[in-house]
This record gives sequence, structure tokens and C-alpha cells, in this order.
Amino acid sequence: MAYNNNRDNRRSEEPQSEFTEKVVSLNRVSKTVKGGRIFKFAALCVVGDGKGRVGFGLGKAGEVSEAIRKGIDDAKKNIVTITLSENTIPHEVIGEFGAGRVLLKPAAPGTGVIAGGAVRAVVEAAGIKDIRTKCLRSNNPHNVVAATMAGLCSLRDAEQVAVYRGKTAKEIKG
Repeated sequence: MAYNNNRDNRRSEEPQSEFTEKVVSLNRVSKTVKGGRIFKFAALCVVGDGKGRVGFGLGKAGEVSEAIRKGIDDAKKNIVTITLSENTIPHEVIGEFGAGRVLLKPAAPGTGVIAGGAVRAVVEAAGIKDIRTKCLRSNNPHNVVAATMAGLCSLRDAEQVAVYRGKTAKEIKG
């Protein structure tokens, strides 16, 4: 008797999400109790639509798959819209969070994404195609991702600055 173990049909029944999901880091933590060690998992996840919306979240659970699911759900709750200029960012910025500090610089078309693991996940999920980055202090993935998000959230284009200053965009650009 043959069974139909076609797994592709099961996936096609689930609705496809508009977001790309990436696991930045997966950490196993342990607690020592009288009977031995208890292991749990913490997953740092990033989600983005590739069009300027991105978010990150942390999920903790006793199993890896459950931690990842919780992290992705948390990331979807914390999505923000960032300002883009074509395929790059409008200006240079330094994002800071805790001991993490990330330098984000716009790049010419065709440069690509020059970034480390944690920053690369956030930048690619946001849909940025050309950027240069550098982690300046901490390389802890949690702080680096939060610092990258802080830097991306602080970006402003000429029109936004002009409204804030009560001028026109042409006056701001010079």
C-alpha cells in the first residue's frame, strides 16, 4: 500500500506571507537545578517586506521551532517603516543601542550590501540593495540588530526635513 507523502501540497495550502523571515541568532541557555540542567532556546528574528518595512523580535521557548515562531510573531508586532532613497539610504547615520554602535553609509548603485551577519539580515529584509556598514563597538547580535534598527528609524529625506524646518525641499538640498 503506497502512501502519498507529498509535502509540497501541505505548504501550498498555507497562505504565503508578504514578509521575509530570517533568524539572526539562536542561543541555547541553561539553568542548573537539583536534577541537572534545563535547556531553553532564544531566537532573534527579523522580518521585512523588502519595500522599507522591517521589524525584529526575540522569542524564548523550550524548543527551537517554538522559539523561532515566537520571535517571528514578536518581530511582526514591531514593524516600522524606514525612509529609503532609491535602493539605498538618504544619508549617513550612526545607530546606537546599549554597547552596540553601527555606522550606515549610502552607496552608489551596484555596490551591493556590504554588511556583517546581523546588520545584513536587517538591511536585506528592509529592501536596501546598496549600502556600506560597519559595527563599531559591540558585536553582540541583539545590540547590533537594535542599533541598526535605531539608525534606520532615524533616517530622514529632504522632504521630511523641509517640513520640519518650514522650508521647501529645494532650499534644503541647496
